[in-house]
Amino acid sequence: MTAPIALQLYSIREELNNDFEAGVRKIAAMGYIGVEPAGFPGTTLEKASKLFKELELEIPSVHTGMPIGESKQQTLDVMHTLGSKCIVSGLGPENYLTTDLIKKSCEKFNEANAVAIENGMSLAYHNHWWEFLSVNNRPVYKIMLDYLEPEVLFELDTYWVKTAGLNPAVVIGELGKRIPLLHIKDGPCKQDESMTAVGDGIMDFNSIIEAGKTTVEWMIVELDRCDTDMMEAVEKSYAYLTSNKLAHGKI
Repeated sequence: MTAPIALQLYSIREELNNDFEAGVRKIAAMGYIGVEPAGFPGTTLEKASKLFKELELEIPSVHTGMPIGESKQQTLDVMHTLGSKCIVSGLGPENYLTTDLIKKSCEKFNEANAVAIENGMSLAYHNHWWEFLSVNNRPVYKIMLDYLEPEVLFELDTYWVKTAGLNPAVVIGELGKRIPLLHIKDGPCKQDESMTAVGDGIMDFNSIIEAGKTTVEWMIVELDRCDTDMMEAVEKSYAYLTSNKLAHGKI
């Protein structure tokens, strides 16, 4: 059985800012089973939640701030309102330049993870390329594993792993059950170049899906930027993944 397919709504942020409801309705009509919110441009949390429920869109995860410090209650309120159980967060590259900085970053995620668990949720770390660069001749993500609590999950962005020069399928195998969520995007795998619809770039999705077939619960399409029409790219991505039986949707 393939994993269900969702869309990271950041992909269509411009469309949502113009008309949030119309944009989300288009995504539901394409056949996406779920959405992963990252803010609510052009609307409110409450209106977005009502719309998702009306369209029967599942919310496997929410990309938001960590539930610590001043943002603790706000993050928990967002999660409770949406009825989602997985908080997704990450940090910028300046937090991973040395082993000490990596340790401090991991301490934040451990703290956030404890709060998530206390509230019946989980915390997943979302990566970019910098977690797969090296510090003292070791990949940052392997140093992170020394300090992160084993309950901290990963939402692995496979494109950024490849962009950093590593094999996403190998990393999925290494992290195993800690990866319930995959971010799926395609393109030339160069930091400064735009992405493409899934299937139009150089990513090897067959090996990625094979590596995560027993552990991955959701495939989440995310295109940070695209030179073509974004809504068309999102729809083409859905068609590619479902027609090749790499994920399943409603259609």
